[in-house]
Amino acid sequence: MRAPALTFMGLFLAACPTSTGETTQAIAHAPWLGSPMEDAHSSPTAVARRGIAYFAGGCFWGVEHYLEQLGGVHEVVSGYMGGHVDSPSYNDVSNWDSGHLETVRVSFDPSRVSYVTVARRFFEIHDPTQVGHQGPDIGPQYQSAVFYVNEEQRHTARRLIERLVERGYAVVTTVRPAQQFWSAEDHHQDYYEKSNKTPYCHTQVNRFTGG
Repeated sequence: MRAPALTFMGLFLAACPTSTGETTQAIAHAPWLGSPMEDAHSSPTAVARRGIAYFAGGCFWGVEHYLEQLGGVHEVVSGYMGGHVDSPSYNDVSNWDSGHLETVRVSFDPSRVSYVTVARRFFEIHDPTQVGHQGPDIGPQYQSAVFYVNEEQRHTARRLIERLVERGYAVVTTVRPAQQFWSAEDHHQDYYEKSNKTPYCHTQVNRFTGG
């Protein structure tokens, strides 16, 4: 609910700095990729060949950082998905005016890494049990979600969630169909690589095996 969360807004600053007046553009797609809407209506084989995935798990800086380290991943782009405003700015998203979640688009080589491996990494680099925040970052834009582009991805995400629940995790991650993806402002891309800083609200935890 928005009202209770407003109490926290005065206590915590947003993870990513605001750039007043900047807007986003729908991300340009590499030649081997389709648009999100094309992905949603393509066959599982066609989507698998392109290797596209969308995840929201708190501030996109940390999600991008850790997924880029996975072998077989070509590129991870920070952006916004799931809202009702075209070309949202970071201000729109962080002020809760657009309904978007901070989301990353992952482009990967299916011959080198599977979607299930990418999705597993996603669940291990953020806390899928946190509601309305991720670590110290408070707000609905940080909600955990998997945006699927076909039924195969949807079933895979649900199976992984079921495994986590069986292991005792109260997972709140939503599994939703992909919508239009809007790339974030340039200074949000590869933030940790450019700043030489370390993610403060994401860390890798082995949630599927071990004690």
